[in-house]
Amino acid sequence: SLQQFHYSPESLVEVPVVSLLEYQEAIAEYEEYRSQLQVVHDISSMPVMEGDFGEFKEVTDLNSEAIRVPANVMEQMINLSGESVINRARVDMGISGLTNNIEEMGTTVHRLADQLRRMDAELEEQILSQIEDDNLLESENFDPLEMDQYSSLNQLSKALSESASDLVDIKATLLEKVRDSENLLLQLARTQAELQDSLMNSRMVPFSRLTPRLQRVVRQVNKQVELTVINADGEMDRSILERITSPLEHMLRNAVDHGIESREERAAAGKSEVGRVTLSISREGSELVIQLSDDGHGIDVQSVRNKAIKQGLIDPNDESLTDADIMQYIFNAGLSTTKKVTQISGRGVGMDVVRSEIRQLGGAVSVESVKGQGSRFVMRVPLTVAVSDALVVRAADTHYVIPLVQIERVEQVNPDELFAYYQSDHNTFTISDVDYRLRYLNEILTGNTVNDLAVSGNSSLPVIIIKNQTGQNLALQVDEIVGSRMEVVVKPLGKQLSHVSGVSAATIMGDGSIMLILDLIALIRNAPIRQVSTIEQQPLMDERKKILVIDDSVTVRKVTSRFLEREGFDAHVAKDGVDALKILQEFTPDLILL
Repeated sequence: SLQQFHYSPESLVEVPVVSLLEYQEAIAEYEEYRSQLQVVHDISSMPVMEGDFGEFKEVTDLNSEAIRVPANVMEQMINLSGESVINRARVDMGISGLTNNIEEMGTTVHRLADQLRRMDAELEEQILSQIEDDNLLESENFDPLEMDQYSSLNQLSKALSESASDLVDIKATLLEKVRDSENLLLQLARTQAELQDSLMNSRMVPFSRLTPRLQRVVRQVNKQVELTVINADGEMDRSILERITSPLEHMLRNAVDHGIESREERAAAGKSEVGRVTLSISREGSELVIQLSDDGHGIDVQSVRNKAIKQGLIDPNDESLTDADIMQYIFNAGLSTTKKVTQISGRGVGMDVVRSEIRQLGGAVSVESVKGQGSRFVMRVPLTVAVSDALVVRAADTHYVIPLVQIERVEQVNPDELFAYYQSDHNTFTISDVDYRLRYLNEILTGNTVNDLAVSGNSSLPVIIIKNQTGQNLALQVDEIVGSRMEVVVKPLGKQLSHVSGVSAATIMGDGSIMLILDLIALIRNAPIRQVSTIEQQPLMDERKKILVIDDSVTVRKVTSRFLEREGFDAHVAKDGVDALKILQEFTPDLILL
């Protein structure tokens, strides 16, 4: 029994001498007893609520070791992971270009082999014709060395044909190596995705860490208010939690101080004496949605309108703005509807900072309110700020990146309808029976007119429908959607560009180029007033004609396209019929050269 080895400090002097064998047997007995206890109390297979919006996970090892890693080290690891993604994309693009070059080489080799076969056939015909001409052989003027010359040419032709065949084999070998490299890159992409997921999960923290701090904010206002947090165990990126802390505190302080009425006012309105503020955390796709609602008196829309008119933000004669549109102006600097300035609120400072901080995270904030019933603020931010799914668009000669979380869908619109809208003084453009506030991206960024684009001869132009996060129907027209959705590594901007409205971040593409990531809502809201185009539509004769050059020769394609571009034509090239069919799906050329 183990009890014979358990003594009190007073009895240590009376400890009997124990042999080594007895000691080893006691240790073995203790280990067996301990293992039985672990079996009895083993709960590692029980499902444990993770708190991430109702998801469950299996706890694999309750006794797993943990280490403390500085936050800056974790940030550096995530940044390096993002850099590896960029480098892999560059290698992927290089291999894709190499594949195209090998295919071009194969086409050229096949063409060369065909030419050599024709030359070989002609040489054989000439040799046979010389042999069959008996008169020529008997002629005194015939030199036998001429026959040797034909024989040498025939041997050289066959040698060239063999070399061309060797080139075909080399092409097949190169393509096989390229396919192996592509498979390795695919495996590398999977590994990098798992690595990024693991790094991101290591930064996930529960929202409940912020709950005590928010409770203190409510108590500081000295009102009877009950704060309820829904899904407080939901997890989010630590950096996002830190950056939304101040905006949340300010919005919560405003909700209690501005929104919740006094005890007397609530009693007169038939409400309970205790005000209710609800903070909800949820996940929608790749977005984190934070909703803050109260049961106060709501937002006075007329007061917001008057303040906005006084600051010159709204035209007094503009009757097209809805109540939802007007309420969004509370996020402008210096706009406060409270009549009393206190140490807590009333200075008109804060909500603009809230919107700015949320937009820097790549998210958006909106407000809804019903007078006498309360208000609801909705913040949408990406789950992580390191990697984002995005769409690349072109405006004039520049490419930009738009996060998919901001895009509802993409519509193709007739250029004539767009041109008529740009020449009118209408404030909205109708798409699928819905009126949208439509702007042209290049006009916002550069101030250039839209006339050249509207008459470019395209059968349709892409219009991006922006997600209705602010109560407004917004749309943005671009020149072209480049490719399909892609994953980009988000890079923060420096101090020089961090305060530029409409630009939230930047990214490095696979070819090494840098593209800006746009904030569409801020871009349209802060854009200058649209100027009505007064330039008449240019006749079709002034347009750059599109010419499609189809040829299997690289040299012919390059020479022809350069010549056409020097003459003012828009030249497009295709290496074969399959490539040409793909191009014809994008646009209809004015002329095809075969």
